Amino acid sequence: MAAPAQADRVLLDGEALRRTIVRIAHEVVERNPSLELTALVGIHTRGVPFAQRLRREIDEFAGQEVALGTLDITFHRDDVHARAGTGPLHPQPVVRATRLDFPLEGMTCVLCDDVLYTGRTIRAAIDALFDYGRPARVQLAVLVDRGHRELPIRPDFVGKNLPTRVGEDVQVRLTEIDGGPDSVELRDGELEEERGEVAR
Repeated sequence: MAAPAQADRVLLDGEALRRTIVRIAHEVVERNPSLELTALVGIHTRGVPFAQRLRREIDEFAGQEVALGTLDITFHRDDVHARAGTGPLHPQPVVRATRLDFPLEGMTCVLCDDVLYTGRTIRAAIDALFDYGRPARVQLAVLVDRGHRELPIRPDFVGKNLPTRVGEDVQVRLTEIDGGPDSVELRDGELEEERGEVAR
């Protein structure tokens, strides 16, 4: 009988996370030789600093600064519940800025997110992206793929494949958002339900 998973177990520390992002940056360059037609689009919240770090690593490795954007998916999420003329039924996510300062047509847009889980966040991100234009291709880069997909979505670039149980949650901590050191932790699902940070 398998022992239960420990809460707050560190899976990647700051240095391991840095090496992971460096590797993904190299893979993005290898898959996209036309970097002038490549853009990194960070999905709020932790996908944004992930995209920013990827951009720096790509610049250092390839000597070219790729386009960078941010994407808010709030109104494309299927868990946002609102009724006409009345308040929402449930607590609603915070709306953040979408910034795409480049034409999408002809571009390869690499969506960047921290954790891939059911795939619903990525579906919403693709819907939101196409509201602004029609890129030539959309790729997906994630720091952690924890499985349990509900939609047929597969990442192109993965930092770490981490099979989890339904009762477990993966928490990525990035200094830009969370303060303190970078880390990837495995946590008890009930703790994350209270914080409202369960990845989708």
